[in-house]
Amino acid sequence: MALEPRDESGRPYHVRLSKNDVGRVALLPGDPGRVPIIARKLKEPKELESNREYTAYAGRVGAEKILVLSTGIGGPSTAIAVEELARLGVRVMIRVGTCGTISPDVKVGSLIIADAAVRMDGTSAQYVTPGYPAAATPGVVLALQETARVLRKKAVVGIAASTDSFYVGQGRKSFGGYFPSDKAHLIEDLRAANVLCFEMESATLFTLGRIFGLKTGAVFAVVANRVTNEFKVEAGVEAAVEVAVESVKRLKKYAV
Repeated sequence: MALEPRDESGRPYHVRLSKNDVGRVALLPGDPGRVPIIARKLKEPKELESNREYTAYAGRVGAEKILVLSTGIGGPSTAIAVEELARLGVRVMIRVGTCGTISPDVKVGSLIIADAAVRMDGTSAQYVTPGYPAAATPGVVLALQETARVLRKKAVVGIAASTDSFYVGQGRKSFGGYFPSDKAHLIEDLRAANVLCFEMESATLFTLGRIFGLKTGAVFAVVANRVTNEFKVEAGVEAAVEVAVESVKRLKKYAV
């Protein structure tokens, strides 16, 4: 039992869901509070479970059964969600999150669709060598991109940097002004490599997705611009949610 932890009902220990609760597609926000917001965009939304950082609702987009599950912040809790959902039969996982752009050309309130991620997390390294790519599924990226265009939501496609640290790991000074010297040019170096933003979960999702044979993607609302020092809570979140939900209708078009 300790090798495959489950609760007294036989459900995976953390997400506390059964195979009957899920379909093949899951939308994965980090914030539990965003789960009911996404669920309201679905047909027949239903609250399923809430345990630790994992809050789950179910609903439908057309005939497709959709699970909405929060992953919490960062790679470790995201990996648990991916592991346990895969065991239940979920095969398509799309992160619906927020990010801080490091590009002066990407506006707060717009969207970034990640087609890959820089593995600056620690979790994915527990699974596979650091040289292994964290890449989204092209069909999922295309579905998200087309949906954003149809809905007239401003979106760019590119690479995210996934970190395990919101402060120092994203080039912010820590408490008391602590700031290690190796972070002094972090943003400039990533921007020179055409990385678009910081966030904290996609490298784990994309890496595990490739290892497990899952289909993955991610769409972020840009709530901060690190170049202009602009920050706006929830900017673009509604647009990201709309794009994620509506993109489900286009997954089969792109063989997902």
